[in-house]
Amino acid sequence: MTVVVGVGALSADEVVSVARLGAPVALAPEALEEIARSREVVRALADDAKPHYGVSTGFGALATRHIPVELRAQLQRSLVRSHAAGSGPEVEREVVRALMLLRLSTLATGRTGVRTRTAQAYAELLNAGITPVVHEYGSLGCSGDLAPLAHCALAVMGEGEVRTADGVRKPAAEALAEAGITPVVLEEKEGLALINGTDGMLGMLLLAAHDLRRLLRTADIAAAMSVEGQLGTDAVFAADLQALRPHPGQADSAGNLRSLLAGSAIVASHAGPECVYVQDAYSLRCTPQVHGTARDTLAHAELVASRELASAVDNPVVTPDGRVESNGNFHGAPVAAVLDFLAISVADVASISERRTDRFLDPARNRGLNAFLADDPGVDSGHMIAQYTQAAIVSELKRLAAPASVDSIPSSAMQEDHVSMGWSAARKLRRALDGLGRVLAVEIVTAARALDLREPLVPAPATAAVRDALRETVAGPGTDRWLAPEIEATVQYVASGRAVAAAESATGPLL
Repeated sequence: MTVVVGVGALSADEVVSVARLGAPVALAPEALEEIARSREVVRALADDAKPHYGVSTGFGALATRHIPVELRAQLQRSLVRSHAAGSGPEVEREVVRALMLLRLSTLATGRTGVRTRTAQAYAELLNAGITPVVHEYGSLGCSGDLAPLAHCALAVMGEGEVRTADGVRKPAAEALAEAGITPVVLEEKEGLALINGTDGMLGMLLLAAHDLRRLLRTADIAAAMSVEGQLGTDAVFAADLQALRPHPGQADSAGNLRSLLAGSAIVASHAGPECVYVQDAYSLRCTPQVHGTARDTLAHAELVASRELASAVDNPVVTPDGRVESNGNFHGAPVAAVLDFLAISVADVASISERRTDRFLDPARNRGLNAFLADDPGVDSGHMIAQYTQAAIVSELKRLAAPASVDSIPSSAMQEDHVSMGWSAARKLRRALDGLGRVLAVEIVTAARALDLREPLVPAPATAAVRDALRETVAGPGTDRWLAPEIEATVQYVASGRAVAAAESATGPLL
């Protein structure tokens, strides 16, 4: 459905819908009215003898120069051209679309002073599926995501390069002409308004949060399969025990584990007083505590994202009472910090998943299963090297957990002398989430094999459903075979949400 961009905040789901699913956008009538009203404020300042930053002056360290009227259009063009200085690999289409939508949302607040035509051009590019080519490097996260946003503004001007809806890379002028879109000729303040914002890092935060919600449910599923496959107990997940430490995320994770393990004949088989196992290892027993911490971290990050979605980030801004004021709201510190916080939690969830997997492979710890779950240990290696793959990813995730937001490097002749590095934090979080999905996939494919090896005992309906759906693409136990395609099939099983859907077919919606 069409996402209507008004003067208020977009929802996270709306951003994901436009960025990832290609939903069309439209500007609300009240947004167009507010944009036009604030534009009149900027026009009134254009002839003022007093200098106004971004209207009649240079930028950054060059803000002391007064720019005559006849050079102001050139000023805006020059700003965008010079700031479109990114380098490196192309940024993903969904990230660029999120960035453009969020910039449009800020324009729609009427706090930036652009013309309605300029705002409409962003909607037209989004609806035509035209995606500016944005590069990996170029943003320090202050003043916002300058270079990435400048590459988008350049495309709106009909310059630079874009990808068309079918993925063809071509000059922006050519793509806009084919789509019937007239390039924008920027006027006072507009270039500045198009490049001052946290839209790139915020867009990546929203996409990451959306994906991490699914991955954390998947982590609970993987853990339940491991608890079951290693003859662990579900007694430690009891609600009254969890309530003694009332963290919301912990309670939700434990609730999922109880639902996932309900009705397990494997768990029931060793639940009596004759069971010799006193306590499970931390990687099994403490799953709600670790997964719950990640959930609470995500909840905080989503709160920060909701505040940023409600923000009008530009410098200077046109206030509701008609003033044009400089400010520091473009600084990405709030977003950068939670992006880094999430990377830490992602590494921790992956780390405990790898430990659960490793226990399956050691006959001293796996409670009666073959070494490495191999068909004929010694002849077969089973899942030995699958755990190596996990370990390699987890090691990288630990490196990616090192925060970007504690770094700062001065720029613009020391005018911009403290920066957030939020874009960098977002880029490494995207890589970390990919790694987490792969680590969980290895745990699931390993745990599924272990559940099969526990026959004739029957797993819980939920974990059985996850295993059975996986078996549509990945075969069960047997002699060694080429393992990489099976791991990749399980990665896709996790990434597509089918693992969660299979579990929820038995449990109902997981938390």
